[in-house]
Amino acid sequence: MFLPENYQKEKLTIDIVKANVNAIVMIIPIIVVFAFPYFLLWHDVFKNTGIRSMLEIIDIGIIGNAILYLLALFAGIVLHELIHGITWALFTDKGFKSITFGIMKELMTPYCHCKEPLRVKHYIWGGIAPAILLGLIPAILSWVTGSFPLLLFGIIFTLAAAGDFMIINLLRKEKMDDFAEDHPSEAGCFVYRKVNGE
Repeated sequence: MFLPENYQKEKLTIDIVKANVNAIVMIIPIIVVFAFPYFLLWHDVFKNTGIRSMLEIIDIGIIGNAILYLLALFAGIVLHELIHGITWALFTDKGFKSITFGIMKELMTPYCHCKEPLRVKHYIWGGIAPAILLGLIPAILSWVTGSFPLLLFGIIFTLAAAGDFMIINLLRKEKMDDFAEDHPSEAGCFVYRKVNGE
């Protein structure tokens, strides 16, 4: 049972602006990691079709496909936060009642907030889940199917998880059975370490 008085509390947060800069820095490595296997498997796509046809999701023209891409990006943003919430809710006592969603108005950045402390390992699972489900899995599916739009989706939503990666990096040296409580207004959490390692 979690009792705050038995733990030492420390704030671990990141700067949202730095997270966005981090996403820019990650662009080249992520493209290389995801696009290189795609190119090895589907290099004929680059020979036989142009960029225009590679970017087509369905045959409805450039404007139609651009609209579909924007809808997919919007859906991905919503799903990213929803996946955080669903994953964290699995480990809370009150389930989805402990989860809230909103937008940081200053930066127009959507967020998901868990009001209950979670084991560090569960907090990390909730943090990494969107990158896996919206980034890694679509990229792998693109390698299997040859779908260039899926590859782009996987790259974009791996980059969208840059802030999540930074928070997870702050927690990687913590004991997995200690607790993390999502910060209510900043990107990050409070970590609760068991007093005297008990």
